[in-house]
Parts: sequence; structure tokens; C-alpha cells
Amino acid sequence: MPSRFAPEPTLPAGQPERLAVLLCNLGTPDAPTPSAVQRYLAEFLSDDRVVEIPKPVWKLILHGVILRKRPKESAAKYATVWDAELGSPLLHWTRRQAEILQEWMQGAGYDVLVGFAMRYGKPSIAKQLDALKAQGATRILILPLYPQYSGTTTASVCDAVYDWAKTQRHIPELRFVHRYHNDPGYIQALAQRVVQHWQAHGMGRHLVMSFHGVPERTRDLGDPYQSECLETARLLAECLGLPQERFTVTFQSRFGKAKWLEPYTEPSLVALAQAGIQGVDVICPGFTSDCLETLEEIGQEARHAYLQAGGKQFHFIPCLNDTPHWIDALRTLTLRHTAGWPVQPYTAPVQEPAAAPAPAAAPAAEHSAATETAQATPTAPTAPAAPSSAQPSTEG
Repeated sequence: MPSRFAPEPTLPAGQPERLAVLLCNLGTPDAPTPSAVQRYLAEFLSDDRVVEIPKPVWKLILHGVILRKRPKESAAKYATVWDAELGSPLLHWTRRQAEILQEWMQGAGYDVLVGFAMRYGKPSIAKQLDALKAQGATRILILPLYPQYSGTTTASVCDAVYDWAKTQRHIPELRFVHRYHNDPGYIQALAQRVVQHWQAHGMGRHLVMSFHGVPERTRDLGDPYQSECLETARLLAECLGLPQERFTVTFQSRFGKAKWLEPYTEPSLVALAQAGIQGVDVICPGFTSDCLETLEEIGQEARHAYLQAGGKQFHFIPCLNDTPHWIDALRTLTLRHTAGWPVQPYTAPVQEPAAAPAPAAAPAAEHSAATETAQATPTAPTAPAAPSSAQPSTEG
């Protein structure tokens, strides 16, 4: 009789147990074409975690209206950020993060497998979990690349992992990282990103921190996302030494007619321009990899709106991507959340990356150090002095 469970991989006798980390991002279409975008949107917008509308009603809207019009429009936008060699920026940066994290872990002497997956599109979470299990992974840490927890993102990753587990006879031990919105390493990586931009391009009159939006109803039903975004923004501003009047927190990517978290990003930028704020810097702290929402929505559409409204200088600060401070934050998160799990030493000769940090302590010791670090206030990087002509501005 056929089994409802997937076949178990055949592993060499005596192979030691292995630990693995799976970085999970949102997803991307396979190509900047209407057909590829339609497949991607059909999967993304069919997730109950993303759209909480009764299925019969939503199915009519999705297949009768959205998937007929939106793929062509979105494909044109994807084409503006798609690289001829590297493809999707989100896929490229997520892959790079996994590759460098594995190099750094091996350089520190740990035999840890690091993979990456997309919640929607390819490579899928199920496929990558199969691949890690086939390599002998018996303990897997699921690390979503969403610093702020939301039922629309983090919980959806958990759903996909649980669905995969239902198909397995021998389920690996699983752990999940739910949030790290206030993690000192993450905040420090953001601050370094901003300071490096200021050192290269000068400091704008106002810093806009734009987070991905969600329907306001999700907050009213208990989703902690908005409060975690605001805490991230507060900690980043403190790390940079910015007073309240020098930064604004906004929410972008509104979809549909429902009310989403406010203030919205583009209208806020227009209001800043109309209020005489001639130069703005915009960073998207909730996005750990550059993607359509940062490169096109902010870097192109929001820029155009701000300049059209009378603004003079608009600077988009790139996401964390593969910056050393961010990879080190990922390394610390990994060691903290795998504390207590045995890790095999890595003995194969490797060439340690030039920018790699000093060898990390053992997981248990790292857990203790990380706990102490989490209780400390992040140290602010040295920032350039504010322009002498800068004046306080009201939030847009």
C-alpha cells in the first residue's frame, strides 16, 4: 500500500547529525513577464494569511479582476529592477546572505548547512527542507528574513514548514526565529548603513523610515507588527542620535481599498516637500534585501512624487543586503537560537572571507554573550554633523 509520507533519504551509515539554517524570504516571480508574475501573484494572493476575505468572494475578485490586469502592470515594474545576469534582486541578495553566512560559520569552525527559500515562488520552503534533510540535517533553524513579526509574513512561513512536516515520516527537530526587531546587531547594521550613506552623500534634512504596510484591521485583531516597526524606528533613531523632529515613520505598498497602517509613505514625502524640506533620505528597515518595493516603489515612484512636489534632493539608502554588519547579525542570531544543539566541527580547508569576524564562541557561550548584548544599549556609530542650516520639521 502506498504511503502518504514522502520517502526518507538514504544516508551513509554512521553519518553524524547535522544542524541547518533556512533563511526564508517572501518571494519573487521567475521572470519579469506577465505570465511569470501572474503565477507568482496567484500563489501569493491565495494565502489566507495575506488576504483575510472569505474565499469564495476573494476567488472571484482575484481571478476575475486582479490576475487579469495586475500581472502586466507589475511585470513592467519588475523589468526596471531586473538584472540581466543576476535576475531578481530579492533572489540574488537572499542567496548571497545564505552563501556568506555559511562561509562565516565554517570559518568559525562550525559545520552548519545554510539554505534559503521563498515563501512564494522558487525555491520553495518544502523543496529546500527536502534538500537539507537529504544532506543529513536533523536539526533545522527556520530564520525568516522579516525582522518584525506579522501574521501575514512570519506566521505564513511557519504554516509552510508545518505543511511540509505533515508529509514527513521522520521530522527533524525544528526551531523558529519569530522576531528580531530590537536585536542590537540588527539595529547596529541599520545604523551603519545610514552612516555610511551620510559619509558618502551627506546628511539629508530628514530621514524617512518606510516599512511595508498591512491592513489596519490586522493590528486591531492583535497583530504586533506596527508596534514592532515603531520600536525598530525608535532604536535606530536613538542609535543615530536623531531627535523626533528629524525623522518620520511611514508605511508603504498599500493594496486595495481597505485602510492600511498610516501614515502612508508617498503622501508623507509629498507633505515634507511642500513643507519646505528640500532633502530627504529614505531607508526601508523592514526589508533586509532590496526588491521591487524598495528599488522601484521607493527608488523610482516615491522619488518622482517627492521631486514633483518641490523637493530637491532624494536619497534612497539601500537595504542591508550582504553588508558585513548584517551578516554578523545573522550569525549571532543563528548561534543564539541554536544554543544547546550539538554542532559538528568543520574540518575541511576553507578560505575565510576577508571581512569575516573573529571566530565565534561555542553556541552555549555565544548564547550567554548574546543575552548580555541584548540587554545593553546599542552603541551609536559616528555620524557626520547635521547641516548647520537644518531646522526642525513636523512629521508628514
